[in-house]
Amino acid sequence: MSTSHHHHPHHPPYLITTLLFLFLHFSCLHANELELLLSFKASIQDPLRHLSSWSNSSTTKDVCLWHGVVCNNFSRVVSLDLSGKNISGQILNSKTFRLPFLRTINLSNNNLSGPIPQDIFTTLSPSIRYLNLSNNNFTGLVPRGSLPNLYTLDLSNNMLTGEIYNDIGLFSNLRVLDLGGNVLTGHVPAYLGNLSRLEFLTMASNQLTGGIPAELGKMKSLKWIYLGYNNLSGAIPYQIGGLSSLNHLDLVYNNLSGPIPSSLGDLKKLEYMFLYQNKLSGQIPLPIFSLKNLISLDFSDNSLTGEIPELVAQMDSLEILHLFSNNLTGSIPQGVTSLPRLKVLQLWSNKFYGGIPANLGKHSNLTVLDLSTNNLTGKLPETLCDSGHLTKLILFSNSLDSLIPPGLGTCERLERVRLQNNGFSGELPQGFTKLQLVNFLDLSNNNLQGNISTWDMPQLEMLNLSRNNFSGELPNLSRSKRLKKLDLSRNKISGTVPLGVMTFPQLMDMDLSENKITGVIPSDLSSCKNLVNLDLSHNNLTGEIPSSFSEFQVLSDLDLSCNSLSGEIPKNLGNIESLVQVNISHNHLHGSLPSTGAFLAINATAVAGNSDLCSVNTASGLSPCKIVRKRNTKSWWFVVTSTFVAFLAVLVFGFFITLVVQRKHNVLEVKKAEQEDGTKWEVQYFDSRFMKSLTVKTILSSLKDQNVLEDKNGMQYVVKEIKKYDSLPEMSEMKKVSEHKNILKLVATCRSEKVAYLIQENVQGERLSQILNGLSWERRRKIMISIAKALRFLHCRCAVVAGNLSPENIVIDVKYEPRLCLGLQGQLCMDAAAYMAPETREHKEMTSKSDIYGFGILLLHLLTGKNFSGDEDIESKVNGSLVNWAKYSYLNCNTDTWIDSSIDTSVHHRDIVNVMNLALNCTAIDPQERPCTKNVLQALESISSSSSSCTRYFSKILLLA
Repeated sequence: MSTSHHHHPHHPPYLITTLLFLFLHFSCLHANELELLLSFKASIQDPLRHLSSWSNSSTTKDVCLWHGVVCNNFSRVVSLDLSGKNISGQILNSKTFRLPFLRTINLSNNNLSGPIPQDIFTTLSPSIRYLNLSNNNFTGLVPRGSLPNLYTLDLSNNMLTGEIYNDIGLFSNLRVLDLGGNVLTGHVPAYLGNLSRLEFLTMASNQLTGGIPAELGKMKSLKWIYLGYNNLSGAIPYQIGGLSSLNHLDLVYNNLSGPIPSSLGDLKKLEYMFLYQNKLSGQIPLPIFSLKNLISLDFSDNSLTGEIPELVAQMDSLEILHLFSNNLTGSIPQGVTSLPRLKVLQLWSNKFYGGIPANLGKHSNLTVLDLSTNNLTGKLPETLCDSGHLTKLILFSNSLDSLIPPGLGTCERLERVRLQNNGFSGELPQGFTKLQLVNFLDLSNNNLQGNISTWDMPQLEMLNLSRNNFSGELPNLSRSKRLKKLDLSRNKISGTVPLGVMTFPQLMDMDLSENKITGVIPSDLSSCKNLVNLDLSHNNLTGEIPSSFSEFQVLSDLDLSCNSLSGEIPKNLGNIESLVQVNISHNHLHGSLPSTGAFLAINATAVAGNSDLCSVNTASGLSPCKIVRKRNTKSWWFVVTSTFVAFLAVLVFGFFITLVVQRKHNVLEVKKAEQEDGTKWEVQYFDSRFMKSLTVKTILSSLKDQNVLEDKNGMQYVVKEIKKYDSLPEMSEMKKVSEHKNILKLVATCRSEKVAYLIQENVQGERLSQILNGLSWERRRKIMISIAKALRFLHCRCAVVAGNLSPENIVIDVKYEPRLCLGLQGQLCMDAAAYMAPETREHKEMTSKSDIYGFGILLLHLLTGKNFSGDEDIESKVNGSLVNWAKYSYLNCNTDTWIDSSIDTSVHHRDIVNVMNLALNCTAIDPQERPCTKNVLQALESISSSSSSCTRYFSKILLLA
């Protein structure tokens, strides 16, 4: 003891040396941390200047004060969190993050791109616990290697490709693994079974194939399995039933087959079980109905058979039961009525028979009930709305009868009611026509009766009461300003069409046919500017066809047949460009049939029964119109003189018109030339003013200069090669397509026997891809609507497809007006096969529906701010991953993960969610499930802040009633 007691005083240099060494060592480490962080800043773009505090002039102590940096008590960097900062660029060097004490890296929800460094797992400090690179644009393969102390690895919602390596089984301490929303292929690796501590596993929304490995059954800590939206096949392994901690099982949208293993009934802690949209068969195992903690059960869209047992009454926690679109049979068990928490019961499209269980809704908070398309009989229970929470009642296409229960007249939260195609009788219950939240009501094809003149539904958008026995006058719907479809046909409604109440700004479809309506057609009906279909046939209407009908802007189908209308047909009615079908048969109309528009090729049956109607069109079956001449001498000289003067005026006017047309709109001007090599060229001009400045020589020389042509007057043009020019539309159609303000103007074409080029105007501005991330929501919305209008113009007026709708192909001019660079008949202005619909890539044929798919991709770009360029495999990334990524993110109902961070979500959240919904419908795999251009445009124009919020089941939006 004495020796050691006197040791330090005799050797003070050792203590000083040790302290000095430690001081220098830690100073060096601090300086290294500063240098590494600054190298990261230098490799990225920071448009919102979140890293402005990261300065070269900082001292080592300042690092801990930098934005996003967290230090420990010894001023060592332990956390780097820059999530949602709109930073972009590439991580070129994984050593950037080689900070010795770093435990957390969070770079999620940004625009980082390029490959993740393949050595990142071997370069990071062993102390790392949390690595989150999700919701970016990272490409390439999942890095190899392992981090044995890592707890969380989140690489979801990127563009990662390739297979998942077996190395993933080396992350021995991993609790969370999220690789969802990428373009990963190959099988789910069996080595996952080595991750004995893993609690959260998701590989959803990829392109994984093969079976689900039985080794997952060894992962006893698993609480969450999410493998949906892949192409997995085979049976569900029974070993999953041994995961006693499992809370959430989601295997949706795969090709899984065979029976549901009964071992899943052993998952006593399970709260959510989603197996929908697979090919599962057989009966639902009885043990599943004893899962008392199950909150949501969805086995819909499979091929399941058998009955629902009364054991369902044991599921005390069940809130959502989805078994629709199967082959289930038997009666609906009485046990569902005793489920205390039941909110949603959807059993539609099965083979259930018998009555709806009495007392359904009495002991639960029933919100949604859909039992449609079954074989149910009997009457509706009085208790359906006892909880007061019922919002959707959908029972169509059954054999239900008797009265609609009075309780539904007091069901104040009802929003959607579909009871059509049943046998309901009697009058509507008191209060039913005054429900303030109903927006969709279909009672058609029943035996209902009574007076319906009193009506007060301000939220109503669709009303169908057709094929019943309703009587009295037309209902006063003046409060229903949102009405889009009105069908009261085939009833016994009488009285006149009320004046001043038929003004619906959003009405698209009105059918009042086969009633007993009298009086005149009100002229103010033309104020319905969005009306597409109007059917007033088979009534007792009198008077004339209102001349104001010529003001309809989008009217397509007009049926006024079988009435007592008189007078002449308004001459301008034929000038409605959208009008396709007209039926005015069996009236008392006289005079000449209009010789324009839809009347040119009108069918004889559509004008029959008007004895005094004549036509210049012999195909109509009407008598030719006769010219009545009077023999009054003065009148004869007046006619001759007037005719002569008019003839001279026409000659002069025609001369000037010819000059103007030839100068400004001539599409028949052609120049031919032969090159020195003998190649013969032909230039077709759409505007003769450019004949002198755009020669074959100047056009071909521009191909050597990045396809940009500038004439001697300083005008610039873009020259694009068209490979399949033999399939181009007629010249008149090509001229027409550039008349829209949102389409770049076509100036000329230049072609030889082997190749052709389109010459288009080159407007000043920037490509949408260059400015996408800095745009406000209002500017993005304007771009969506403008391009949708351009598409509608192309599809409806020109019968032409647009082709490439990528952000690279849209120019935002100096007035912030979007201009589409047109590709005709599948020819794209730029190489972007990625934006083609799946059927186009397969059959090499483009249609208006494939344009809708491309437009859906464009909407996703505008919503997310994600963009693609470079030499990567764009086709697989965009069509495979962007749509899958959008589905995956939208399913999670967390808009922060997919909305571009520069958009103010607090103000526009609901609008954005609705546009995402539209984008996903536009990118449906089946072209028939995609909306038409007109509906897309109407959806965009009608989006408002009152839109509905995010729903997990977006993929069934087109299926849900």
